[in-house]
Amino acid sequence: MLPSHVTPRRRTLAAGALLTAAMLVAGLAGPAHADEESAPIRVVDGLIDTTDLISLGLPQADTAETVTIFEPGDEDDKFNHGTVLLPFRGRLYAQWQSSALDEDAPETVVKYSVSDDGETWSEPAALTAPRTDGYTSNGGWWTDGETLVAYLNVWPAALQPRGGYTEYITSTDGENWSAPQRVTDENGEPVDGIIEQDVKALPSGRVLTAFHVQPGLQVKPYYTDDPLGVSGWTQGEFDNQPYLADEMSRELEPSWHVRQDGSIVMTFRDQGGSSMFKLASVSEDDGATWSDSVVTNVPDSRTKQSAGNLPDGTAYLVGSLTGTKTRYPLVIVLSADGETFDDGYVLRDADDLQPRRYEGKSKNLGYSYQKSVLWDGYLYVSYGTNKEDVELTRVPVQDLAQRDVPGAVAQPTASGAGRTLQVTWSAPADAGDAAVTGYVVEGVAKSGRTIRVEVAAGATSATFTDVHPGRYRVTVTAVNGFGAGERSAPSEWTNVDGSRG
Repeated sequence: MLPSHVTPRRRTLAAGALLTAAMLVAGLAGPAHADEESAPIRVVDGLIDTTDLISLGLPQADTAETVTIFEPGDEDDKFNHGTVLLPFRGRLYAQWQSSALDEDAPETVVKYSVSDDGETWSEPAALTAPRTDGYTSNGGWWTDGETLVAYLNVWPAALQPRGGYTEYITSTDGENWSAPQRVTDENGEPVDGIIEQDVKALPSGRVLTAFHVQPGLQVKPYYTDDPLGVSGWTQGEFDNQPYLADEMSRELEPSWHVRQDGSIVMTFRDQGGSSMFKLASVSEDDGATWSDSVVTNVPDSRTKQSAGNLPDGTAYLVGSLTGTKTRYPLVIVLSADGETFDDGYVLRDADDLQPRRYEGKSKNLGYSYQKSVLWDGYLYVSYGTNKEDVELTRVPVQDLAQRDVPGAVAQPTASGAGRTLQVTWSAPADAGDAAVTGYVVEGVAKSGRTIRVEVAAGATSATFTDVHPGRYRVTVTAVNGFGAGERSAPSEWTNVDGSRG
């Protein structure tokens, strides 16, 4: 059983409006990146100001809230890193790697904590014990809804070049866990690679992530149609850019989102490039094949990032987009189509960064290795602050969405004459996040008979002819590029008497 709950420290960030106007992009000059029109993703000129070391020129989210899951004291493990969240059976689970003081130390174990509300968290419990032949780091979570999977990345000390493999354990109650087993491929053979902590389902239901496969750490997209995500993993076709042969690929630690056109973009940390920009690749066949990665104009910080889609399809990318190795501030950029990112927030700025309390190997300052998940109306972003404190920042999804449909049209007016029904209305006050493309006008008679017509965007009236006699009332719905809005309130009842005049 998990230990009793404790109440965490919480912060609320200062108010600020969503960025819609331009701020000067600075620091983006350097080695040539992909042509802006052909790059899989891009930030618009003026969105990010890399000379602003506090907030990158972005406003703070007025509804962002930060929660500390675990804050070590003098008697606790003081290195905590790689925080990953996942909902399971109505609760939110957090997982991270933990050691006495140094990164990837021999005593490293995987720990987890649980919350009923995202605010109050249980004391950490261990998922693993220290190994004598290497160490174990956390590989993230997955679930099919019935069983919770914890991935465990095993790094054998004797393996050269440095690399490892992935095990998993399962639980149906979040408390009692199975013995570790190896994650397997489509042939039933163990996958010799380290899983990326970014396992998510595509719209098709296929599960997608990446593994850093042996020899060394060569990142490859992998997918499976096993809903539990423990078998059937298949390597997507992807050619790595050259970097350190048999040691490490240039692309590392990716995350992914789906564009409006249905293609998948995988965004990578650029470990070997001479510039500080993210790499990206595209798949148009559900992850089976991938384009060569190209340099984008999205600033990198040589760390993980987290990408995904909100429920309305809005694409987001979370990270420290500094263009340097500095891992603060923590920001989110947003895109309606998954290609052009033109809005953003700062979730935690440099001034909000607490001091590092304990020294240790590779304990960089900042908000490191971000991952994200949707739960209960919020986007949760998790990370290790100073590789010491286990924290999250959450924002209501409705405050991030970039694909709003139109607001409701005001109550229309309907009038009948003979076998004709005339309807008039006004354009909605709120067109949503795209121009109105048309209207759907629907009438319902008291008998249940229905009539319907679609009209162009500029119309504010419609006429039904040859209408069956009866009493009707009518609704009007505005439509934009992201879908149909809410139906208007129905008109007053009006009579179509069927007379020929």
